[in-house]
Amino acid sequence: DIEFKNLGLLIIDEEQRFGVAAKEKIKQLRVNVDVLALSATPIPRTLQMSLLEIRDMSLINTPPRDRLPIHTETIEFDPRVIRQAMLHELQRGGQIYFVHNRIQSIDMIARRIKEIVPEADIAVAHGQMNVKELEHVMHDFMQKKYHILISTMIIESGLDIPNVNTIFINRADKFGLAQLYQLRGRVGRSNRKAYCYLIIPPLKKLTREAIQRLETVEEFTELGSGFHIAMRDLEIRGAGSILGGEQSGFIESLGIDLYMKILDEAIKEFQHDQEEGQEEKDFLPEECRVEADVDAYLPQKYVSIPSERVEIYRQVAHARDHELIEDVREELKDRYGRLPAEAENMLNIAIVSLLGRQHGFGRIVIKKQTAMCVFHDALVESSQEQFKALLGKMVLSALYPVELFQDKKTGIKITFPDDEDALFGMKAFLVNALSAENPETIAALDDDTEQEQKKNNGDRTL
Repeated sequence: DIEFKNLGLLIIDEEQRFGVAAKEKIKQLRVNVDVLALSATPIPRTLQMSLLEIRDMSLINTPPRDRLPIHTETIEFDPRVIRQAMLHELQRGGQIYFVHNRIQSIDMIARRIKEIVPEADIAVAHGQMNVKELEHVMHDFMQKKYHILISTMIIESGLDIPNVNTIFINRADKFGLAQLYQLRGRVGRSNRKAYCYLIIPPLKKLTREAIQRLETVEEFTELGSGFHIAMRDLEIRGAGSILGGEQSGFIESLGIDLYMKILDEAIKEFQHDQEEGQEEKDFLPEECRVEADVDAYLPQKYVSIPSERVEIYRQVAHARDHELIEDVREELKDRYGRLPAEAENMLNIAIVSLLGRQHGFGRIVIKKQTAMCVFHDALVESSQEQFKALLGKMVLSALYPVELFQDKKTGIKITFPDDEDALFGMKAFLVNALSAENPETIAALDDDTEQEQKKNNGDRTL
């Protein structure tokens, strides 16, 4: 019923609580409206659209001051453990949430908790209560007239009571990852240590998906870990449909990385968004394999956390431009200090692979002081004038001796000086070859290459 005069910005808070139809209906209020969606745990469909760069995404990783991680533990319904945890909170003057999401049996649970902790004052709250009665219960709880609030999911969002620092979630296996994360976020809103207990039946009665969700919530307890939980939710539930209304979907048999790659390729094929010169690119190989007799990896001593090493490997593997790899290099220097030789080799191999593909090489083998660069068959069999022009530019821009060989395969052999690092020399060769084609776009990389050359040769600039 609301008519906007000049709607320009739509902000959707708690975006995971809205369906696709609801969000699209709101956006139809104005065709060109800018939309900012806020969520601690984005739904799989929204997260997938961000990963595919259909939507822009920004992460806020800095938590409020003095906040502490929430201790998360999975337990069965054990009266002794529950009493001990509740008394611990009550003895330090705190309050407790106990979430039971079934109204039919919530009063029975309240009586059971009262038997376990008779010294505590208990209140019950759920959505079917009279509005004034519910408001009265919540007000009294905030005024510390009750020690324990037994409620349904109505406390999932919007509550900020710093004195509540322990929460029990009954039948946690029935909740989704986003729900568990949101419920856990109701505690730990002060500088006190907070506790979250996930109450479940025996493990043998749980589904595999439920166990995965519980393991995820226990694993990611650090502040601001909602994005990691959302990524795991994407892996467990699937990404849904970009063009349809499903916000999750089954992709377990493929795995998220392969699924995203296939989907990305399908979108490009569907769009047929080919630039000028695409016919020439068809002669290029899908990838350029690089073999070098050097150690190329991220040493554990350099990046000690396994998940961070995996993320860096993923960034390098998914880079489609050498400039992105240079960005990774600068980020590593900034975060971890000077790169060891193994890490330098890994990044240089990735750059050689990308630039080698752009020059039509399907395989590059670097041994000792030589590099054997084999051209892709489709390029050799294409227009001879085009191939000769490409080869001529390489030879003219080469810093090192180049020999053409034509055996079973066609390629070039490059010989590097004895005091030259062959892998770095191969990178410099490709940089110069690319510079001969696009001098204005490679200037920045040339500067980086010159600096690295000086470092490797032990030069000093005064």
